[in-house]
Amino acid sequence: MNTQTLLPAAAPPGARPARPVESVEPAAEPTLSAAIPVAAPSSPRTPSPLSAKAGQWVQAAVPPLLGLALLVLAWAGISMATSGSIPGPAATFDQAVELFSDPFYRNGPNDQGVGWNVLASLERVAIGFGLAAIVGIPAGFLIGRFRFLSKMFNPIISLLKPVSPLAWLPIGLLVFKGANPAAIWTIFICSIWPMVINTAIGVQRVPQDYMNVARVLNLSEWKIATKILLPSVLPYMLTGVRLAVGTAWLVIVAAEMLTGGVGIGFWVWDEWNNLNVMNIIIAIGVIGVVGLGLELLLVQIAKAFTYEEVKS
Repeated sequence: MNTQTLLPAAAPPGARPARPVESVEPAAEPTLSAAIPVAAPSSPRTPSPLSAKAGQWVQAAVPPLLGLALLVLAWAGISMATSGSIPGPAATFDQAVELFSDPFYRNGPNDQGVGWNVLASLERVAIGFGLAAIVGIPAGFLIGRFRFLSKMFNPIISLLKPVSPLAWLPIGLLVFKGANPAAIWTIFICSIWPMVINTAIGVQRVPQDYMNVARVLNLSEWKIATKILLPSVLPYMLTGVRLAVGTAWLVIVAAEMLTGGVGIGFWVWDEWNNLNVMNIIIAIGVIGVVGLGLELLLVQIAKAFTYEEVKS
């Protein structure tokens, strides 16, 4: 009996071997998700300029307002803890409203409005600070420009700079024989160091390439000072001016407490002698607001020069 085998038939001689047949999988059936077209992701909505500005204002205003609210809460808590020895915010606010309703009254040399006292202090600061700028900024240029002068004056500056400004007040009273010039002298001596040091550092940090160019071009010292040094030193110089103004405003309050007369420092001391704590707290607020105003004014002046270092 002939039997059939399941083996493939042998290929004829010379023929190529047959390639194995690849299995073909059945095509997948279309699913529901594939049938439904997917919408393209929408682009984020661009806020309007008005809402963007409102958002920026909220981000800029909310943190300071929260800080002030925390300060008022702490103040109220201290007032309650001291059983009213420290007046509370509401009573102090009412007193401030009454005080600032007539800030420029005069009832005698020792009884003047808070406006006159602030103006007297600002006048002393302006004179002392102006004299310090006239002397200190050119001195800083010279000390930074010439190494001999730097070596000559650095020990003196290092010795006198840490001295407390009020230590100079008796010297001013002895030399000038008056409380007002002594206070101006104290402001002068405490304001001059930041301007001298910062200006000198700025001159010393001018790139050497600039000075090499000036030497090649045979520029005069005046040209070097006005065309090369001044634009490069200006950020450092303005930083020194800002530090000097802040120091002067701090010192004038203490100096006026000792010298008397008219001024915000004397007003604080006079109110302490009258045990009027409410007016002392108001004076502290006035001193802070005026100091902040001076700082902001100098920052705006510095920004006007569009130096990135100053803006930062």
